[in-house]
Amino acid sequence: MIPERWLNLGVLTLLAAVPLVASLAGQPFTVTLATKIAIFALAATGLNIALGLGGLVSFGHAAFFGVGGYACGILASHARNYEPLSTWPWDIEGTTQMLTIWPIAVLLGGLAALVIGALSLRTSGIFFIMITLAFAQMLYYFAISWPTYGGEDGLPFYLRGDFPGLNTMDPIQFFGICFALLLAALFTFHRLHRARFGLSLEAARQNPERLRSLGIRPFHVRLLAFVISGMITALAGALYADLNRFVSPAMLSWHLSGELIVLIVLGGVGRLCGPVVGAAAYFLLEHWAGAASEYWQFWFGLLLLGVVLFARGGIVGALAKDHTHD
Repeated sequence: MIPERWLNLGVLTLLAAVPLVASLAGQPFTVTLATKIAIFALAATGLNIALGLGGLVSFGHAAFFGVGGYACGILASHARNYEPLSTWPWDIEGTTQMLTIWPIAVLLGGLAALVIGALSLRTSGIFFIMITLAFAQMLYYFAISWPTYGGEDGLPFYLRGDFPGLNTMDPIQFFGICFALLLAALFTFHRLHRARFGLSLEAARQNPERLRSLGIRPFHVRLLAFVISGMITALAGALYADLNRFVSPAMLSWHLSGELIVLIVLGGVGRLCGPVVGAAAYFLLEHWAGAASEYWQFWFGLLLLGVVLFARGGIVGALAKDHTHD
């Protein structure tokens, strides 16, 4: 067993090194797989702020993932078709610039999280879980019934967005963008955890009455955490849409919300690199076991069951020397 900070460093170094070696060896699929791991680790890091720090079991984070994805897809498709996006009373030009798309995706994800959180956080427990699920499903069915942008068939946009000085169609360069944003999100998680806000959020989870006695309203703390969480997850959705050059209602489905929770539980709830380890374990098992059998989910279920029963801190908690969250 090793200190958790060294384990985190090793995990991130490995995630950066493997696609670099694969790119030099002419294996673009491995680079794309690592990119997918980085993107879903980013989405799960967003959820980890709400779930790991605030104890908010959201079963609707696919809503923010999908909002980010559709923001990217809609803007890119309008730019490719040279048609403005008509939103009364203005016409908004589409764009393929990532530095423009990302803030829009993050803003829309944050607004969606603000509305959903303001209503959902008035409840707790199973009611909170079901309300977040209900909101996500509302957006899912709205996307299915939105023929302007493909409906249930989805919306292809063929080319990735543009980033200054980089060729985003090159797998290793696109991975570098996703990995850099993952590092930024992990740094944000770490700073929030160590800051007074993180302590307030943990207090809101453990003893909200005592937090109120200090003059801090738990609702506001939880809502801010939920909004930050939704913004990060929306950014991951925009990246995933760019990775596939396609967006569909599947990005809003409850299955994806469940996957994000599973990634965190597998890696370690509240652990800095728990989402990274969970995403890597999930997608590598899907790749290797899926190639051998179509029933690979059975073996993944056994792994998840073992983690829940015997490694309550997830894979990171089982391997770390100490159980403090670095």
